[in-house]
Amino acid sequence: QVQLVESGGGLVQPGGSLRLSCTASGFTLNYYAIGWFRQAPGKEREGVSCSSNVDGSTYDADSVKGRFTISRDNAKNRIYLQMNSLKPEDTAVYYCAAVPLWRVTTVQAMCVSDYDNHRWGQGTQVTVSS
Repeated sequence: QVQLVESGGGLVQPGGSLRLSCTASGFTLNYYAIGWFRQAPGKEREGVSCSSNVDGSTYDADSVKGRFTISRDNAKNRIYLQMNSLKPEDTAVYYCAAVPLWRVTTVQAMCVSDYDNHRWGQGTQVTVSS
């Protein structure tokens, strides 16, 4: 069964850190670009960070630059999002996604505009509050 399963969400105080994980099954992440997205209540889903292992290119949304880092462990077929200096406005459901490399034009497009070929996880809630 092809699926992505996120974990690691929860409640954290402002300024704190969390690391989200996403485990792929049924396919090999080696051949996919990866990304993290989020959706806050009443808002559209937005790309947070996307990365390709073809050229090492990475796109980070302005709102998370310098605070969030995307990474992957191909041996474990897993994607990570390290989130530091969390703010209340980071509160959202976070989704991981994978796109076949041959379908990716740029990682920015993968994050910002072209969602047609994404495989999605079910999401994990992140709440930043004191």
